[in-house]
Amino acid sequence: MSSSLRARRRRLVLITAVSGAAAVLASTIALTGTSGGPSAEKAPAASSSASVPDEREASLLALARREAGDPLAKGKADAPVVMIVYSDFQCPFCGKFARETEPELVREYVDKGVLRIEWRNFPVFGDESERAARAAWAAGQQGRFWQFHDVVFGKPRERNQGQFSAVRLRDMAREAGVADLDRFGTDMESEAAGEAVNTDQEEGYGLGVSSTPAFLVNTTPVLGAQPLTAFTVAVEKAAEEAGAAAR
Repeated sequence: MSSSLRARRRRLVLITAVSGAAAVLASTIALTGTSGGPSAEKAPAASSSASVPDEREASLLALARREAGDPLAKGKADAPVVMIVYSDFQCPFCGKFARETEPELVREYVDKGVLRIEWRNFPVFGDESERAARAAWAAGQQGRFWQFHDVVFGKPRERNQGQFSAVRLRDMAREAGVADLDRFGTDMESEAAGEAVNTDQEEGYGLGVSSTPAFLVNTTPVLGAQPLTAFTVAVEKAAEEAGAAAR
């Protein structure tokens, strides 16, 4: 199947899923507020309502791509829980999550086969965010997305101050072990990179995501740089529900 046909098919699936799920997640986001600020760290994690119709929960679950070999995902494709991460490389709270919380989730849940993490590029802070998202996708084409992710988020960086120029992104790619830097540059500027980023953004916007970081743990939204306990509660609840559904 050609890449363009796969992309069109994915958009159709996305539209179908979002049409059933958008009102649920958007209303939750509206009630809990947006992320990306200090208050987000203190906001309670949202939970799915017992009154949500099954078909809407199914629509949320359908957003998990579960593609074997997806370079922007880590964990088993058939893990019972998928956490979708909508993130911007210039977002300081996304960096906080990546440095402090994500490694714990990987050790406790991803490595044990319980959790899969799927990244979605959701650039909201302008051109440098867009460029970084494209660069991350390009690194992924050579199997170095997560290494690039770790380099970028390895330390706080000033927003829209040239930290994500093409030259600096190339340096980050080199540090992340991207082998073919010329290909990296070509991929970063390609139409495919733009389409991939746009697909991720459309998915997030369709769900009502307006700022970063935002997470969907199976059917439960978690907003902002929440403490580790908020994620462990959401993951364990989702794992329990998935186990019950499988029985």
